[in-house]
Amino acid sequence: MLTITAIPAFNDNYIWCLADTASGKALVVDPGQAAPVREHLRQHNLTLDTILVTHHHPDHVGGVNALVSDVPDCRITGPADSPFREVTEPVHPGDEVVWNSITFQVFGVPGHTLDHIAYFSESKVDGHPVLFCGDTLFVCGCGRLFEGTPAQMRQSLNTLRNLPDDARVYCAHEYTLANLKFARHWLPDDDNLRQFEEKCQSLRDEGRATVPSLLGDEKRLNPFLRWDDAAVVAAARSYCAAKGLPAGDQDEIFAAVRHGKDNFRAS
Repeated sequence: MLTITAIPAFNDNYIWCLADTASGKALVVDPGQAAPVREHLRQHNLTLDTILVTHHHPDHVGGVNALVSDVPDCRITGPADSPFREVTEPVHPGDEVVWNSITFQVFGVPGHTLDHIAYFSESKVDGHPVLFCGDTLFVCGCGRLFEGTPAQMRQSLNTLRNLPDDARVYCAHEYTLANLKFARHWLPDDDNLRQFEEKCQSLRDEGRATVPSLLGDEKRLNPFLRWDDAAVVAAARSYCAAKGLPAGDQDEIFAAVRHGKDNFRAS
């Protein structure tokens, strides 16, 4: 039986652990810290044999070396063209990564960083295909553009938007409520967003995670995936008119939403 569990790290990171309970083998995604992973493996009697890395930021790779010191033959899979040089199995977009019975497709998703990749498997865990997307796509948000351009990020998100609606989105941060504050500001008349915000607030009040989400819900709710939605376009063009920004094509609409989020201060 395969399970996916969130291992909390830092203030708001999630390190994902994919485990085969029959064999006791485990794969972890983006271990920014070693200690919480070690404790999770110990509690569940699991042996780490694979690490998936999506990009080079320290809160995603900071625990890799310590974990590998525990298991020297652990496979480290990550982007081939990356500042993070500890990968033992470098991959490129279009490659496949096989772990136990699961095959992951590797997608290039630059924008947040230039080396960013995502891992998607049509093999279902708990009834759903699996998307490990790092900091590219969040629940009702997307990653900041530290290295890439708005056009790159929109294309990366379009790659993910084309995946099946029933895919579960295992992103790397609990940013949902902050993202929803902006989304509700941008689209104040969107009742679906209002209802979703209430649901997510209830989850957080109970100490529960808002992730994973379903990709179909992200397509319906997330303003960063709705650059061709009339309501998002109208809000973007109004914003751009006030800020003196271009708002012609889809890349410029997306850039306006990202600019709005980057400069948003919740009241």
